[in-house]
Amino acid sequence: MSSAMIDLILQATLDTLYMVGVSGLIATLLGVPLGVLLYITRPGQIIAMPLANQALSIVTNIGRSIPFIILMVAIIPFTRMLVGTSIGINAASVPLTIAAIPFVARLVEGALNEISPGLIEAAQAMGATPWQIVRKVLLPEARGGIITGLTITAVTLVSYSAMAGAVGGGGLGDLGIRYGYNRFNPTIMLITVVILVVMVQGFQSLGDYLVRRSDRK
Repeated sequence: MSSAMIDLILQATLDTLYMVGVSGLIATLLGVPLGVLLYITRPGQIIAMPLANQALSIVTNIGRSIPFIILMVAIIPFTRMLVGTSIGINAASVPLTIAAIPFVARLVEGALNEISPGLIEAAQAMGATPWQIVRKVLLPEARGGIITGLTITAVTLVSYSAMAGAVGGGGLGDLGIRYGYNRFNPTIMLITVVILVVMVQGFQSLGDYLVRRSDRK
């Protein structure tokens, strides 16, 4: 294998990590608060707002129901307006982020569902405000579940980034299609798959480690 091809593989790997990192970070910053809102605005919860909860739930469900490849094509005008282009790793990061936000929100909501209602009632009985309950009860108690959800999100974003690469998004997907599939080079295809598998395993191992540390705390 030539040094030029090795450089392409390394660059494609870095591009994939960039897309996953940027979209994962923004999705975490927006998705975690959205998941908390979905939980605390339910009827009977600490900030019960049924209409707002229903609206948030509908928007979240719509975001989760659109297949990623369709979402990526549908928001091309928005992507071009935001980053100035519809191809490349920056452009691919836009639909990746939009797809990940509702995904993270539902996983966070699910993690919060595992918390015993008795803990919330005890905090309310001691006069804790809703913000104090969120910060000192809900998030700490659901920490392990939230980390697990974010790990699942990172793994999902790796596969989505490969899909984005197939339509000009860059990264390992683009490398595999252009230099592997289109040029009938099974070696490149195999290398691409192996790197993606290693990447997924790395994210999963890191997530498992953080969950174990969280449980010990």
